[in-house]
Amino acid sequence: MDGKVRVTLADVAAEAGVSKMTASRALRGAGDVSNSNTEKVRHAARKIGYVGNHLASSLSGQRSDLIGVVVPSMANIVFAEVLAGIAEAIEGSGMQPVFGVTDYDLDKEYDVIRNMLSWNPAGLIVTGLDQSDDAKRLLENADIPVVQIMDLDGTPVDACVGFSHHSAGVAMAEALLEMGCKRIAYIGCGVDTDVRAGKRMGGFTEALSQAGLNLVATRIGDSPSTVTAGRELTSQMLEEYPDLDCIYYSNDDLAAGGAFHCIAAGIVVPDALTLAGFNGLDFIESLPIRIITSRTPRREIGRTAAKLIVDANEDNKKREDRIFEYTPVIAF
Repeated sequence: MDGKVRVTLADVAAEAGVSKMTASRALRGAGDVSNSNTEKVRHAARKIGYVGNHLASSLSGQRSDLIGVVVPSMANIVFAEVLAGIAEAIEGSGMQPVFGVTDYDLDKEYDVIRNMLSWNPAGLIVTGLDQSDDAKRLLENADIPVVQIMDLDGTPVDACVGFSHHSAGVAMAEALLEMGCKRIAYIGCGVDTDVRAGKRMGGFTEALSQAGLNLVATRIGDSPSTVTAGRELTSQMLEEYPDLDCIYYSNDDLAAGGAFHCIAAGIVVPDALTLAGFNGLDFIESLPIRIITSRTPRREIGRTAAKLIVDANEDNKKREDRIFEYTPVIAF
């Protein structure tokens, strides 16, 4: 972030071949700008990573006390715990978090990031390392601390706090194989959009392959990951493959749904069937049957990420350590 120059409205106008006034009005959606010029200006802004600055008139270009936080979902406790860690780390700093939810949609993520950067925040915390090229360009051009979280499988723009999902998948496969599981199936939801779940699945199947095994079957649901979806998908899976000895789920919500199906169907877990999930959610421990899971340090990741931004703003310099790696712990 040192030495970077913010892309200006004049740069957008020059790229689009229009006047600065036309560029400004096009970006505001003014009706007196032709569709052709509006499209050229918006294309130019996306191409060179222009975000604007809503606070420029009042703050003269100085950073605000806001920390932008971009998460894919608030539908489960995972990212709520990340946000709790962020709130703990910034307490007493005078900074305030603002949140944006992307719903695992890359175009929406771009819009959220662009909008947040336009408020000239003190820093930005973004989930994952797999943004679109346009969104990455915004992050690369941002002259503020940027911390990407919850993933290490990729190249961060600036700082990164998280863990390897690929390695987490490998670790779970090795644990299940050591337990004697051989006829293993996979159940997930939204794996095509949830890149991190896809990385775990990739590591899991890779470890099975190295042991000379393949997944017996795979079920990928179109709906969000919920307990209900997990129960329905497990019922379908076991109806077709009743001799499975293990099901690995993309997360604990689905695994809990699988547990409820097994209870209703009289399937003894884990004696007749082993269930494994991911995240280590607290409610798993309250279930009447045992589910294996990978516990992730979500609150700690949020706390570390926010502290990086607070420290960078207080010290006005980069820290030497930019990558913070955590390791999920498998709980039996």
